[in-house]
Formats: sequence, C-alpha cells, structure tokens
Amino acid sequence: MSFIHPEFLLTNKTASRLYHQYSEDKPIIDFHCHLSPQMIAADRQFENLAQIWLEGDHYKWRAMRTNGVPEKYCTGDASPVEKFKKWAETVPYTAGNPLYHWTHLELARYFGIFDLLSPSTADRIYNQASEMLKTKEFSTRSLIKKMNVEVICTTDDPVDTLEYHRQMKGDFEVKVLPTFRPDAVLKIEDTEKFVQYIRKLEQSADTGIRDFSSLVAALDKRHQFFHDNGCRQSDHGLDRFFYAEFSESEIDRIVKRLLSGKPLNDGDPEKYKCAIMLELCRMNHKRGWTQQFHVGAMRNNNLRMFRLMGPDTGWDSIASPQDALKMSRFLSKLDESDQLARTILYNLNPADNEVMITMAGNFNDGTVPVKVQYGAAWWFLDQKTGMEKHLRDLSALALLSRFIGMVTDSRSFLSYPRHEYFRRLACNYIGEEVEKGLIPNDEELLKLIVEGISYRNAKEHFGF
Repeated sequence: MSFIHPEFLLTNKTASRLYHQYSEDKPIIDFHCHLSPQMIAADRQFENLAQIWLEGDHYKWRAMRTNGVPEKYCTGDASPVEKFKKWAETVPYTAGNPLYHWTHLELARYFGIFDLLSPSTADRIYNQASEMLKTKEFSTRSLIKKMNVEVICTTDDPVDTLEYHRQMKGDFEVKVLPTFRPDAVLKIEDTEKFVQYIRKLEQSADTGIRDFSSLVAALDKRHQFFHDNGCRQSDHGLDRFFYAEFSESEIDRIVKRLLSGKPLNDGDPEKYKCAIMLELCRMNHKRGWTQQFHVGAMRNNNLRMFRLMGPDTGWDSIASPQDALKMSRFLSKLDESDQLARTILYNLNPADNEVMITMAGNFNDGTVPVKVQYGAAWWFLDQKTGMEKHLRDLSALALLSRFIGMVTDSRSFLSYPRHEYFRRLACNYIGEEVEKGLIPNDEELLKLIVEGISYRNAKEHFGF
C-alpha cells in the first residue's frame, strides 16, 4: 500500500464513511489565501516542479534551512533542479511534520505520483512532474479546476487597482474575489515608509490626506472601490488587538505628527492603531462585509535576514498570548454602537484557543448563525496536532457543526490538498467521537455536521 491511500488519516470505519460519503467530493471555498491574481489572470504556465513548489514557499525554506541547506538553494541563485534536489534531501527529515504529508498529497493529487520523495527518487519525480507542468492541463487555472475549487479570495492592499480581478470577471468559471487588507496603514514604526504609503493611498483614492478624517475618507473610497469589484471581506494581520481611549483631537494631532515625520508621544501608537481599526471595522459593517483577524504572529525576528530579504521569507514565529481585555474592549466598542460586522478570529498561539472561542461567544447576538466565528487552525497550527486541538476546543466551547471550515492561507498553486488534509482529520475526529458513544451514530446528524464544515457553512456565511 502506498503512503497516500484512500484511508489516509482515517483510523476508524465511521471516519471513512463520513469522509467518502459527505466530504471528499465537496467543492472548495478558499476564503483566505495569498495566491497571485496576476498569475491566475495570465493562466501562468510553470516551467518545472521547483518553480511551482519552492518559489515563495517559506514553509519549505524554513525546513531546508533547519536541515542545513544554504540559502543559495532556498531563495538564492541555484538552478531549479539544484533547489529541488536540496528539497528532496530535506523531505525524509520532515517525517512527522505536516510538510511530509502535504508533499506527498500534492504529488498524488496533482501528478498521480505515489512514490516517496527522497534523493533516490528526486530525478524521476522532478522530470515526470516537470514534463506534465509544461502541458495546458497543468496551467494555473487548470490546477485550480482540477481541485474542484469554487471560490478563491485573494489578499489585496487598498491601493491595488484590482485590474486582474476585473480581467477574470466572466473569463474564468472559478470566482476570484479580492480581500481588503489595510495593514500598511497601521505600520507607523518606520515613519518614512508610512508617509510613502500614504502618498500612494492619496493617488489611488484621488483624495488629499492631511489629518485623521481625510485619511479615513481615503480608505473609505478604496473600501467602496473594492466593494464595487466584488469584495465582501477584509483581513487584518495584526500582532495583537489594540485598545485605548482617545479623543478626535488627539488622533488628529497624532496623524499630523506622523505625516510631518515628528516623533510620537508614549501611548500615541496604541491610540492611533485602535482608532484606525475601529473606523475600518465600521466600514466593514456599513457594507455588510465579514472581517478576519489573524493575530499572534511575531514577525521578522531575524533582523539581519529581514534586511537582506524582506518580509514573508520564513523568519516569523508564535508570539505571546493575546491581551484578552483589549480584545474584549475593542469588540465591545463596536458592538455598543451596533457596528460589529461578522467576524472571524484566528490565533497563532495555541494558548489562546479557549480565549478566542469564549471571546467569540460574547458577541454572538442571534442575528445570524455564528456572527463571530472562531477561524481555522492557522499557520504554525494547521497541522495534525493543531487541528485536532482546534476541533476539540471548538467542540467543547462552541458549536462544531457551525464551524466555517478550512482555508489554505497559501501562496502556492499546489496547496489545495490542505483542504483534503483538514477534511480527513475532521472526519476522523468526529468518527472517533461517534465510536466512543459521545456523538450519536445518526446519519442525518453526521451528514449535517460533515457537509457543513467541509463546504456548506462557508458558502452560506459569505453568500457565494
């Protein structure tokens, strides 16, 4: 039997039945990813397996570095085949890590290759997959359709023209929708870069920015532009939730100091970030969007490598637990004025699971099912142990059957088997609970739960 087989990760008969009957064939709604809309619009054809697999994948780069592979073979100028062989050398050492599972799922599902990747199989696998990638059946759009993807939500800066999303409208049967990601407007630590970004925002919004109210007005114009182009959600990659009391005059003063390059007073950054996030969330509520919060990452820890390579190159880790009081005050401030939009909370520190789940429950007001949702196990937690803990904690403290399901959060066009990975683990967890007698072996109930978390809940939540 090959390593990837029909019962992979399914350790009981109930799990197998649930997966194969109610989950396996469901379409994928990937409501949060970092795929390039430009590449999808152009229907990019990758030249070889190294290009599509290692280009931009900081998960693999971290593993290779940990295995003693020089940077030349990760992000450097080594040839594609040299990089691939270094990855093949690393793969056997990833056994027990999700990368081992993902690697072999991707080889099996996209290329029909069931061999284990290692130095002894590297040449054969590389040549076979690379030849397949040169055919039209393996262009980016074909790869997406091959995985039965129904909706993709990319991650886009407010100054983006969304030209590639507009190109694809009516041109591609898979919906590719933008997501409003205004993180740059919160990055005030480097004043020069912040001012440069504000000038870009002025140009894209065709609005002068002189103070806080004009900054909000510019963001609101871009928010409306995104809405007009199919966007229905925002995403916020924050290290933590911000909260502080402030007055309008204080925020005006802070923005003017930022724009003039003057240093801020103690406490000013917290006030500014809280104020701008509240306004962004009010825009989300005004236009009926869902807002996602990805919190808990400590980014760019290796300052030397950050200076050399920039962000998102594999130098991030899990941060300290969240300040539950600030999270509560922030969400409550929006709720008090009935301006809390539908919300999805993701945490990176597993110590925050129960905090996040119970915090979400504080703001579910019965207007819609799970107005404030606990999102999928994210980044360092989207592996077997992290997903199983996520499912247990969600079951114990909320409604598993209403869970919105998995996202890829990926830059790779070969990442869609992560949905299968999640679905198998979810069905296995539910199957174990059934066989322990903790969930009834009632087919109608089990179908409701499995189909919901595999597909239906996300479709209904976003109205796709």
